[in-house]
Amino acid sequence: MTAVAAISPARKAAFDVLLAAERGKAHADDLLRAQVVDALSPANRHLATTLVLGVLRWQILLNDQLKLLTKTRKKLDPEVSIALRMGAFQLRFLDRIPAHAAIDESVELTKRSGHRFAAGLVNAVLRKVAAAGPAEILPEETAGELALAQAHPEWLVERWTRIYGLEAARAICRHGQAQPPRTSRIENTAAETELNEAGIRLEPAAILTAARTVISGDVTATAAYREGRVRIQDEGSQLIAELAACSGHGLNQNQENILDACAAPGGKTLILAERNPEAHILACESSQRRFAELRERLADFAGRVECRLADATTLNEESAFDLVLADVPCSGTGTLGRNPEIRHRVRLEDLSRHAERQRAILSAALRAVRPGGLVVYSTCSLEPEENEQVVAAALAKNQNARQAPLETRIAALAQSGTLTASGAAQLRNCLTPDGALRLLPGALPTDGFYVALIEKNP
Repeated sequence: MTAVAAISPARKAAFDVLLAAERGKAHADDLLRAQVVDALSPANRHLATTLVLGVLRWQILLNDQLKLLTKTRKKLDPEVSIALRMGAFQLRFLDRIPAHAAIDESVELTKRSGHRFAAGLVNAVLRKVAAAGPAEILPEETAGELALAQAHPEWLVERWTRIYGLEAARAICRHGQAQPPRTSRIENTAAETELNEAGIRLEPAAILTAARTVISGDVTATAAYREGRVRIQDEGSQLIAELAACSGHGLNQNQENILDACAAPGGKTLILAERNPEAHILACESSQRRFAELRERLADFAGRVECRLADATTLNEESAFDLVLADVPCSGTGTLGRNPEIRHRVRLEDLSRHAERQRAILSAALRAVRPGGLVVYSTCSLEPEENEQVVAAALAKNQNARQAPLETRIAALAQSGTLTASGAAQLRNCLTPDGALRLLPGALPTDGFYVALIEKNP
């Protein structure tokens, strides 16, 4: 009687997450935060996360290589494809995983998913992968070569090459294949001491003096994190809120009423509230689920922050705010390192759809801000259709507003000690000719962002 191979909880969880994401039932990042993954031991949770994100990052390359080995023109069932990708990823990229564990458990996952007939194929293909040894280094001299070597959609890499150049596209893609640094926002030195005493190893971040890069340890397991003295937030995301919250250099000296038009998950709203302690802030969110999470997160600021379940484009307030932050929904192509699944979902036609909504939100923001007030428009997209083209279209319809250079705000943040000296210098190099800020992944250790400052004429 043949013994049934065991499947580790980590591989079973990873398989289930990848299958649900493949079927479009939910996003992988949400599934990785779900109760079934949270219930795993720390070691199994780490392995499950590594498998899910790794397979999603390298799926395009894995599919290309597995297609050559399967030698079939038939489309494989999703369960079989995922078992093959998981096994091949472990064999090619995780040198601490024994080959027999990667192969045997992938075969068993295939059987238990109802595809026993395909178990022999999975076994044979993965043994070929194991016998082939380390993955060969592929050329990256053209956009097509780069797309395959770094497992990104070819149409997207061709765009980046055309817009930013091959060298920048290469840096973007390589950034997308690495786990991004985990960055925390520290409330004060006491909170940092608390983390150090809990065994969390931190280093100063690149741009912001309030940010720390987590070198080792689980910040989320500490009391400082649970009680809000420390937050996990990408440094670029923090920077957007700092640029919005900043007052000085003749711009927006008075920020008594602030609108965060697309506020969830609330990290930027918290910075706006911390930097403007006397201001009243309206935080809007159109998704009911995300609104509930936003309201819970901002509960400690209930006296100053009003959370409203509302679409920013339908707000009735006109000329009511000194500052509006419009951090709009977008394609997310600047976050492929953090959210690798996006590369498998985004399509060229999505950009125009996003841009239509972004123009509507920015136009609403310009209606809501008072004369002399400011709108900060931002995305985590690298695509011009969602960035400078949206700003240009909104300004063409709003002759009473103009784009203002962000250089003045960078100088003010540097002078106040909010920016590190090297961070301020790097940001100046990221300014566009019209004064906006473009953070490209790989150029800075952040996700990719675009930020523009718009002033409504007095």
